[in-house]
Amino acid sequence: MKWTDIGEIAIALSEAHPGTDPEQVNFVDLMRWVVALPEFDDDPKHCGEKILEAIQTAWIEEAG
Repeated sequence: MKWTDIGEIAIALSEAHPGTDPEQVNFVDLMRWVVALPEFDDDPKHCGEKILEAIQTAWIEEAG
């Protein structure tokens, strides 16, 4: 899974952190949680605020 796999990351996060309100997760924790996903295999340096915003938005939609 790469940073561009926004939907897959959102699903994996909702499974890895059930009961977490994605709107309350700060970007530092979000990035750390994405990098910690077992399926994730990308360079942490390739992540930016826009990618994290997209992941958070997709996770909010997934949780809704």
